[in-house]
Amino acid sequence: MQRTLLLSVMAAGLAAGADKPWTPLFDGKTLKGWEVCNGKASYVVNQGTIVGTTAEGSPNSFLCTQKEYGDFVLEFETKTDPALNSGVQIRAHRYAEDKTVTVFNGKEHVQRKQPKGRVYGYQVEVANEKSGASGGIYDEARRGWLHNIATDPVASKAFKDNQWNKYRVEAMGDTMRVWVNGVPCAYITDPLDQAGFIGLQVHAYKGEKPAQVRWRNIRIQDLGRQEWKRVWDGRTMAGWMQTGGGTVEIVEGAFKLMSKADDPRVEMVLSEQSFQNLTVRLQFKIVKGNSGFFVRTDPATMAAYEVEVDSQKRTGGFWETGPNGRKWVTGPEDNKAVRAGEWNQLTASLHGHRIVFHVNDTKTLELPDDAQGRLEGVLGLQAHGSKNPTEVWFKDIEVLAPAGR
Repeated sequence: MQRTLLLSVMAAGLAAGADKPWTPLFDGKTLKGWEVCNGKASYVVNQGTIVGTTAEGSPNSFLCTQKEYGDFVLEFETKTDPALNSGVQIRAHRYAEDKTVTVFNGKEHVQRKQPKGRVYGYQVEVANEKSGASGGIYDEARRGWLHNIATDPVASKAFKDNQWNKYRVEAMGDTMRVWVNGVPCAYITDPLDQAGFIGLQVHAYKGEKPAQVRWRNIRIQDLGRQEWKRVWDGRTMAGWMQTGGGTVEIVEGAFKLMSKADDPRVEMVLSEQSFQNLTVRLQFKIVKGNSGFFVRTDPATMAAYEVEVDSQKRTGGFWETGPNGRKWVTGPEDNKAVRAGEWNQLTASLHGHRIVFHVNDTKTLELPDDAQGRLEGVLGLQAHGSKNPTEVWFKDIEVLAPAGR
């Protein structure tokens, strides 16, 4: 009998947060619990406010919490000189050594050199009215904009120059949301970081005189954290079953699926465990042919949401199988996010009718409200039959779940 794993993380976590106490991150008098990272901007306390002041020739500076946070609700107020860009890091980190980071810029994989100590990670934007970007989410020193709200006719006007602006940030699992002065702004699903420090940014700046940014009333509800948990042991078929044609081997901690000559049947490896709301990731290597990672699968009819895996095109797109399936729904037509012949990471986030796919930390699909209705099912790994000869490998299959469970 199949077990149903309910990972309704976002709704449950935020509901629990309603009962969690608020903890001040700033005592209004000192910078206890904080440290300056990366640059040379100054941070002082003045009349219950943290004041950050630019320094000539300094790179971006950050005042960072000494404690890390995973899931939380964060509130703060900020006021900045309109000429100065700023932001608040969440789930942020520092590079432990000089590092070359490979990122996908939407067209190609590029390399960026980052020095030791450089702060990187999610940043909640603080800018000015003209930019319209305040309340968006930027990936500092890594991938760039994740949700730029500047074209949103409502959200882009929430921030006001020369006054205190109140921010609310909710981070739960792979979902992050931002409000500015009560107006909904950024809303992203991104699985890359589940915990890190909070940092107050003073951006690099060049002007006739120093510019300043201020923060006050900084408080947090700490809601614990999520972690990745294996749903396959990497050694046996325990918890999984094989069906269809083709061959399945377990080689060096991976499922190796291959089509079989003269057998047109599709090969499937299905989990015994059924899932509703979840974020799941795995590593895949597509040597040839067409494959897919199935989620919310009905084993009886093979109706499922399929994350496309293909040696040539459309990897990370959305195909719906089954008697009433829509077939190709949407997604990239190219394979630019895929590293050919190498291991690649695929992540599928399905919470209610919100569906988001990533390949190698690049978002390949986002459906904010796919109302067609599939909400539960098992996981599946696919290789096509002899009409489309396929060899594909899968390993490191994990789901995101509350730590300690």
